[in-house]
Amino acid sequence: MSGAGLRVDTTSPIPPYEQIRAQLAALISTGRLPEGERLPTVRQLAADLGLATGTVARAYRELEAASLIRTRRGAGTRVAPLPAGVHRPDRAELAALARQFTDQARALGADDTEVVAAVREALGA
Repeated sequence: MSGAGLRVDTTSPIPPYEQIRAQLAALISTGRLPEGERLPTVRQLAADLGLATGTVARAYRELEAASLIRTRRGAGTRVAPLPAGVHRPDRAELAALARQFTDQARALGADDTEVVAAVREALGA
């Protein structure tokens, strides 16, 4: 995993460490970052994102406190097994949610381009 998939908006009122924490937590909880996946070092991710190392370190500390990642000397920082009770949505659930959103967006008068743009914006992509 590289920091390329993460985005930080320095003009946002949400602190950068929280943006990193939220994005990584979402990637982990949805399985896009699987158990055992190695994360970049704090220094590397900070350099990739143009942030201070303390900002990334705080995000990693909070993810570790939530048992989403583990840092081991010599092994680096890796995605931890999901805690018991964490639910990964299946494709059918996600498809149903997407249909519901699409139906509601179209009822508001949005066309396909606007619907896709709204989803991309919500994903931070």
